[in-house]
Amino acid sequence: MEITERNIQKWSTIGARPTFGQALLALGEIDDKLVVLTADVSTSAGLDRFKKRYPEKYIDVGIAEQNMMGIATGLATNGFHVVTATFAPFQSMRCLEQIRVYQGYMKMPLVMVGLASGVYHSYLGNTHCSLEDAAILRAIPNVAVVTPADCTEIIKSVEAAIRYDKAVYIRLIEGAGIPPIYHEDYDFKIGKAKILKEGSDIMILANGRMVYTALDIAANLEQSGFSPEVVDFHTIKPFDKECLDRSASFKYLVTIEEHNVIGGLGSAVAEYLMQKKCKPQMLICGIEDFYPHAGDYASALEQTGLTSDKLTERILRKMEELN
Repeated sequence: MEITERNIQKWSTIGARPTFGQALLALGEIDDKLVVLTADVSTSAGLDRFKKRYPEKYIDVGIAEQNMMGIATGLATNGFHVVTATFAPFQSMRCLEQIRVYQGYMKMPLVMVGLASGVYHSYLGNTHCSLEDAAILRAIPNVAVVTPADCTEIIKSVEAAIRYDKAVYIRLIEGAGIPPIYHEDYDFKIGKAKILKEGSDIMILANGRMVYTALDIAANLEQSGFSPEVVDFHTIKPFDKECLDRSASFKYLVTIEEHNVIGGLGSAVAEYLMQKKCKPQMLICGIEDFYPHAGDYASALEQTGLTSDKLTERILRKMEELN
């Protein structure tokens, strides 16, 4: 799709799922092999227009997520470019055995989109939240795990995932009015992080909506005399080793994610850096291995400490302890 200022503002306003639908709508015009499968979530996934325009390219299997993966894999085996979509806990955890066998073991490429990742659906309770999905799917061979930072990156992620030679899980950020990170076209590649702001003493790696929060934190840290660097680390598998090698020149490294601190971005970074002789002091910020109480998205972020103010305070306190 064309990346223009007007489109970026439109995508930011309509939010993640309608933007995802726009990406597939555009791909439907140029990809004769595209097939989209959902599990009774066409409206929720922003796919009503796609379903009406391309009924031959759309299959709704009903509330049967595991069957969806079997059908999707059968289509992929026959050369189709397949996208599956349902809410993140059902796309990742309910379908785990199927993904492990079909996408992991059999190496069948397709694009799996988890809607409403993280704690966005906290008001529905933790059955509809996904704090563990990146960790679980990161452990499956031949599956890439991507968390876009804004709606423009959702477009870029979907386009890249369709062309990728392995399965890709896209952990979809949520909500309308998502602040844009990218204001013009840029080179997006699965497995290649993007430096948004250069710095010299603190490197901050973030993904999803936490990238915008990281930029806000960086502004706060600058007022305290630090020089933070902010990186959109959208892919935790395969991850950008070159970017992580650069962290050796920083005194501190912070990771921020809307995910359990176990097994996600922070874990992936720590696992790599622990093998290096030179590494910065590291702080992993995320959901501290608990399920927050039901509530709206703002209250879930407060409970989990994933607000700009709380994270800034935590980072400053940690650096003071280390000095």
